[in-house]
Order: sequence, then structure tokens, then C-alpha cells
Amino acid sequence: MSLIILLFTIGILLLAVEVMIPGGILGIAGGVLLFTGCILSFVQLGTNEGILAIGVTLAAAIIVFYIQFKILPKTAFGKRFFLNEAVSGTSTAIGDEARDLIGKAAESVTVLSPSGYVMVEGKRYEAFSRSGHISVGTVLEVVDANHFQIVVATKL
Repeated sequence: MSLIILLFTIGILLLAVEVMIPGGILGIAGGVLLFTGCILSFVQLGTNEGILAIGVTLAAAIIVFYIQFKILPKTAFGKRFFLNEAVSGTSTAIGDEARDLIGKAAESVTVLSPSGYVMVEGKRYEAFSRSGHISVGTVLEVVDANHFQIVVATKL
């Protein structure tokens, strides 16, 4: 009986901690412990107690999730774990202008190892270096391009 209670307690705690340590592993482990506790309840205590264990598990899980997603985000402690604002950002394709850049000079504005940013004709582009690691300020040449980045190599 004490093993069953221990499994339920640890399982519920792992589900609760899952919000603070994302990744799914703790939630899965908590679910497995709860499932194991239910199975042991059926085996050791009988059908009625096993059904009761399933009911208690479901009720406890609902309460934990309600606290996690309705109450915790409103607390000072919980505000550190939940995102309150949308993160915006877009990835824009260079488009057809990328092919026009082939053969032009570029200068690295960040370290390319092998990806980074370069300036071509006063405009900043994401670039991939065929020459491997490139330091800032290196003069390069655009040798290829696709819709999302240009490919550069050191000038010979």
C-alpha cells in the first residue's frame, strides 16, 4: 500500500514540476509512475480499489493541470515560467535578386563559421562560407545563391 502511495505522490510531483523544467521527460516519467500505481492497485488491492485509484489519479491530474495553467501564471513565481507576449519575427527570402549578387564583392560583418552575415553593396545578407571559418572584415566573393542565403568564398 505504501509503495502505491509513493508512486502516486512522486508521479503527481513530476507532473507538477514539468511546467518548470520543460522537455517532456519528467511528465512522461510521472505518467508512467501513475500508471504503475494504478496497475499495482488493481493487482494488490482488487478491482474496486483499482478503479478508485484511476479516479483519484485523474482528479489529481486535473487539479494539478488547473493549478499549473490557470493559477500559477498569475503568481509572481509563475510569471517567470510562462510567456506573456508573442515573439514575432519573420524569415524573408532574398528572392530573385540573389542571383544578381553572384560575382560581387562581399565583406563579412560577423564571424562566418560557416554561416553568418556579410555586406554586399551596403546591404546585409545571411551567408554561408565555402571556405570554412571566416573572421570579421574579410573580403569575400559571392559564388552562389539560393532564395534564403548567399554562398561566399575568399577571394583568390
